[in-house]
Amino acid sequence: MTHTRSRRQFVKGALGVSMLTLLPASLKAGPAGRKPVGLQLYTLREMMKVSVPATLKLVAAVGYSDLEFAGYFGHSAKDIRSLLDDEGLSAPAAHVPLDTLATKLDVVIEDALTVGHKYIVMPYLTDEQRGSGITPYYRLAANLNRWGEQLKQAGLQLAYHNHDFEFATLDGEQPFQVLLKETDANLMKMELDLYWTAKAKQDPLALFAAHPGRFPLWHVKDMASDGGFADVGSGNIDFAPIFARASQAGLQYPFVERDHTDDKLTTIQRSYKALSSLVGNR
Repeated sequence: MTHTRSRRQFVKGALGVSMLTLLPASLKAGPAGRKPVGLQLYTLREMMKVSVPATLKLVAAVGYSDLEFAGYFGHSAKDIRSLLDDEGLSAPAAHVPLDTLATKLDVVIEDALTVGHKYIVMPYLTDEQRGSGITPYYRLAANLNRWGEQLKQAGLQLAYHNHDFEFATLDGEQPFQVLLKETDANLMKMELDLYWTAKAKQDPLALFAAHPGRFPLWHVKDMASDGGFADVGSGNIDFAPIFARASQAGLQYPFVERDHTDDKLTTIQRSYKALSSLVGNR
């Protein structure tokens, strides 16, 4: 057992070294001069499975300041906070599945306060959770209000992350609009995924105008010419007019994300530079 644990620790340590050796010298200086640019760690989930410390060291070296977690990968909230502090990082948001919100909200709150999260985001609905028709979304809205109130009492904010299916028409209504209208704007915000919004052929500017201040979190990911994922700045989504309306949207934290990528290092470096430029031009 001891031998196995030692070998695992060696592999994780070696991974951290190999990650950092891939970086240009200009990126190895650490946190000095970082811009407020975020990364959703789901992008690096395979790396997180191998070594959370090495992955956090990597994203810090690239220049990211704000992180959004999608699981702690076996680490305690206290451990995560310590690792973040070591790298000069913050984690203003975390994705938490619906089942966990429904059954372990007290634990979610305790962990969030330990790590320093400000937002708890419900990331996805499975096919079973969506059910059929519009009725499940009305039930979900009622639950989101209830959970949002409990989170608010603890000093936290609930948010909902969209894909494209929330923009389909069900029984003459759109789930996304149901969630917006049936939840208290003070208890439930939106994390607008700009890729999936574009995929559904929706106009984020119209959403911002209709619901100002409701979109403090964004997922910034680009779309390739074939409709697939692309690194930020390398696809066909025109982000400039969207970021020009950031104040109306209520944007606080933009997070780079790419669901699937064959070259994770290139993705996070290229996307960091593109998002830094967009943030700098706001």
